[in-house]
Amino acid sequence: MVPLRIMLGDDSPLFRTGLFDLLASCPDMEVVGEAGDGFEALEKARELLPDLILMDIYMPRCNGVEATRMVKEEMPSIKIVMLTVSEDEQHLFETIKIGAEGFVLKNVEPEVLLQMLRGISRGEAPISPSIATKILAEFSQHHQSVAESRSPPATERLTDREKEVLLLLTEGHSNKEIASLLGISESAVKNRLRNVMDKLHVYNRIQAAIRAIQRKEISPPWSDV
Repeated sequence: MVPLRIMLGDDSPLFRTGLFDLLASCPDMEVVGEAGDGFEALEKARELLPDLILMDIYMPRCNGVEATRMVKEEMPSIKIVMLTVSEDEQHLFETIKIGAEGFVLKNVEPEVLLQMLRGISRGEAPISPSIATKILAEFSQHHQSVAESRSPPATERLTDREKEVLLLLTEGHSNKEIASLLGISESAVKNRLRNVMDKLHVYNRIQAAIRAIQRKEISPPWSDV
């Protein structure tokens, strides 16, 4: 198995050391570099081309949000997961818009973090259901005009099966859980999500859920509350 090549972007040497030691204990993960601010993260990303960057939101000289924007514009294939201290982080919505794949709370249990990172290789978004719900609710409230502006062309409309997968995704289920609930294989789940992202012209699962809710093709998970 080829290890997931990870770069760490955080201005705390102590926190980076802890992360490095944790990830170094896993044969399926490899820390290829570290950065202490946003500009250094961009430079190291160009040099190392990691599979994934764990990016702290608050760093000196250039913060993680701006660094994520620059990395995504130049190297969109690099996945970026934001490190945050709170589920109420004000930059959640901005970083999702510019392409971040997920969020990890800094106080998360080590084993949970490793599970989240392994999920990236399966196309999953490392993000807790509570944060996902906040993001979906925020975008739904602020972008209703997008949904009402036009109906999607027939070729871009989601099938009932694609909507099933997307609805379960908004509830925080992993690919494996979705496969089990629908009685299909994980590869079938991945294929349906890939088709959804192609139809909706988005780059990750959270963006797909947001766009589908905006277009009123699925109902948000809080609509029955």
